[in-house]
Amino acid sequence: MADVLFYEKPGCANNRRQRKLLEASGHRLTVCDLLSTPWQPESLLPFLQGKPIETWFNRASPRIKSGEVDPCGFDADSALALLIRDPLLIRRPLIQIGEWRAIGFDLREVAFLLGQVSDETDKVSKLASESCHRKNQCTITERKLDP
Repeated sequence: MADVLFYEKPGCANNRRQRKLLEASGHRLTVCDLLSTPWQPESLLPFLQGKPIETWFNRASPRIKSGEVDPCGFDADSALALLIRDPLLIRRPLIQIGEWRAIGFDLREVAFLLGQVSDETDKVSKLASESCHRKNQCTITERKLDP
C-alpha cells in the first residue's frame, strides 16, 4: 500500500469520499488543507505540469461559475500566480504518491498508479466525482504573493 499526500478543501464532501476510497484500499493518507497551505510556484507547479492550463482550475469555484474568471484565458505564469493568490480556484484534490503528483481525482489514473484497476473502477468513479453538490457558495480571501 502507498503513502498518499492528499490536499483537500476542509469540509468538501467529494474530497471526503475520495479519501475514504483510498483509505478503504489500505493506503495511508496524510491529509493537508489545500486552502491554508502557503503555496509557492515551485511547490504547486509539479502538480500542474503536463496538464492543460484550463484543467488546473476548479470549475465549481464561485469565481468561475460567475464568469469572473475564465480558465481558458490564462498563460501558465498568470494562471499559477492566480491559483496561489486564490487557492479556492485550484482543482481538487492535489495528490502526491512518491514523486508522482496529480491534480483532480481521475480514478482510473489513481487506481492504475496504485495497481488496483478492476471492473469495479467505473462503478466507484461515480462515488469519486469532482462535481460540487453544495448549494452555498464557498469563499476565501485572496492571498498576496510573498516577494
